[in-house]
Amino acid sequence: MPTSKRKNFKKDKKAAQPREGALKRAKRLARGGQEPVRTSERRSKSVEEFEGTVSLSRDGFGFVKVDGLQDDVFIPMRKLHFALNGDFVKIAVPKRRLQAGLKGRSLEGEVTKIIRRSPKPHIGVLVVRGRQIWAIVESKNMPYDIRIEADGPDALPEIGGLKAAHGMKVAVLVTDWPRRSPEPVGRIVDVLGVPGENDTEMHAILAEYQLPYRFEPEVEQAADAISDAITQKDLAGRRDFRSVTTFTIDPTDAKDYDDALSYRELENGNVEVGIHIADVTHYVQPGTPVDKEAFARGTSVYLVDRTIPMLPEKLSNKLCSLRPHEDKLTFSAVFELNAKAKVIGQWFGRTVINSDYRFDYDQAQQVIETKEGPLAKEILALHALATILRKQRFDNGAISFERPEMKVIVDETGKPVDVVQKESKESNWLIEEFMLLANRCVAEYVTKKCKAKNPTFVYRIHEDPDPEKLDNLRNFAKNFGHKLGDTSNPKEAAGALNALMKEAKGKPEENALQMLALRSMARARYSTDNVGHYGLAFQYYTHFTSPIRRYPDMMVHRLLALYQDGAKSQDKLYYEDCCEHSSVREQIATDAERASIKYKMVEYMQDKIGRIFDGHVSGLTDWGIYVEVEPTKIEGMITLREIRSDWYQFDEEKYETRGKASGRTFHLGDPIQVRVLRANLEQKILDFELVEENEK
Repeated sequence: MPTSKRKNFKKDKKAAQPREGALKRAKRLARGGQEPVRTSERRSKSVEEFEGTVSLSRDGFGFVKVDGLQDDVFIPMRKLHFALNGDFVKIAVPKRRLQAGLKGRSLEGEVTKIIRRSPKPHIGVLVVRGRQIWAIVESKNMPYDIRIEADGPDALPEIGGLKAAHGMKVAVLVTDWPRRSPEPVGRIVDVLGVPGENDTEMHAILAEYQLPYRFEPEVEQAADAISDAITQKDLAGRRDFRSVTTFTIDPTDAKDYDDALSYRELENGNVEVGIHIADVTHYVQPGTPVDKEAFARGTSVYLVDRTIPMLPEKLSNKLCSLRPHEDKLTFSAVFELNAKAKVIGQWFGRTVINSDYRFDYDQAQQVIETKEGPLAKEILALHALATILRKQRFDNGAISFERPEMKVIVDETGKPVDVVQKESKESNWLIEEFMLLANRCVAEYVTKKCKAKNPTFVYRIHEDPDPEKLDNLRNFAKNFGHKLGDTSNPKEAAGALNALMKEAKGKPEENALQMLALRSMARARYSTDNVGHYGLAFQYYTHFTSPIRRYPDMMVHRLLALYQDGAKSQDKLYYEDCCEHSSVREQIATDAERASIKYKMVEYMQDKIGRIFDGHVSGLTDWGIYVEVEPTKIEGMITLREIRSDWYQFDEEKYETRGKASGRTFHLGDPIQVRVLRANLEQKILDFELVEENEK
């Protein structure tokens, strides 16, 4: 271990000691009810059996989400029978409870079989006591530590150049839980580094979500072997846009530029707009090591301080990146538009471009605002068209509300130094509207105009909102004097939601209403069955514009090229499996990105313990009051049982928390002062305490 790491290791040694209380608790739990289910109970006719995935709490009880049941099934600690978070299990629920229609925790069940252990590793710090080794896990979903399968410390593995040792953070996969053991048993699958170091903690998040943070050598070698020369054969059959004014607009810190816009005026008074996308599938052929790895990853992952690319750097940052003043191979959607942004003509195919200029969003925004600067004529013309396209989309029923998004600013070491709100300006909209146009028109073209009959295609779909959840939103909005209009059909529902958000804008309850409205929506996903995109109000929609960072876009490019060459409809079952895989990988990446933001937000608050902040109530539950502090919007919780001045209870019907003695109430959006009490980095949890009236 390097000297610098040894110093840090000594500092962390005390924190890595075994939690005697935790180990005793695990032993007590193992003795006090974690016994196997009796056969007679399993076969009882008085129960209904279901299958689902366990969500475990730090306190040892769990819930199982079951398809077909509105409420999750509560599993008491004594009835989990060795099941852990993420395990896929069979459960038994008494029929009398189902028939009675009981809600919430009253719908109680028991694990009867662990069908499949979770493939997700647990993150912990190694503790070595002689030949006994544990991973001490600090997670809100894991109440037990894990005994490591190793014949003493000398047998611990070395992975990725790091040797597992006392005090090191590791990823551990649970392999078994012997019946008389006080804790589960597992093996080390990755060595992450010294706790507290930035790389260690970011790698820990990636490991927790089973996301790779390096490419295997054979993948890198395969990428390096791809030629970067553009030959006459490569150019054959491509439309040449190298003489047409072309530019990119991307974030300031972007390294891969996978889309560019071209602009030229036509003799008939219309304009030609080209949306040029990196031709990744020219370089990445099906079945190659690079393609297999890209499919397995499914998407690039964007943590606070780093990007985990889907493709090796040679492709993502060099060959396929549309850098200025370089010839680049592209797959393009080219449109003839009139002054009202109506599509008069369209063309899709492979092209070659040479970008004239690289804008970041701020530079493009300055051109829009000042009407001066590089390519001002082109930028302003495209901005005018994008503005029309945006208005048309919302007029057609697109959902128009978004929650504020915060960005954590980190220094060169990864330490968070500020938290600011992301701004979406007209330069962002300019790019967004033309990308949406390309995605929509490619999907419609393949579906309706290609030669293949009923062609299999990859759509990006967003189903209609859940009527029951809309009713919940309606009832919730009444608490604040708002009315949700008619939601009997999807288009009317979109208008009603937009009207509600407009009415609530700037009011204390805005964030809560937005959150509940978003929860009424289905999650966008990939599918070969086109049901349209509700949120965007498009009948046809796909993802064509980001093949550097999304594998479905590569599938779309390949299918479009096949159908243009006269191929028959491709294997629907194969592509549906690919769509399901891509949707899962996208959600995993999103969860990891959110985890990294939460981690850095808690880290940002670590040196602010004891400080008082102004904030507002952002959520109310049976167990606490959630508060967002200003100006960072960082959220923490006041635990009700820790408020000493009064006994507070949550009234779900009135959606308020009330003090029994004082009568003081808290509602969503209420201004509140809090003191930072604890910042738990391992669990990514921030605890506040209420600043009482007599303290102000």
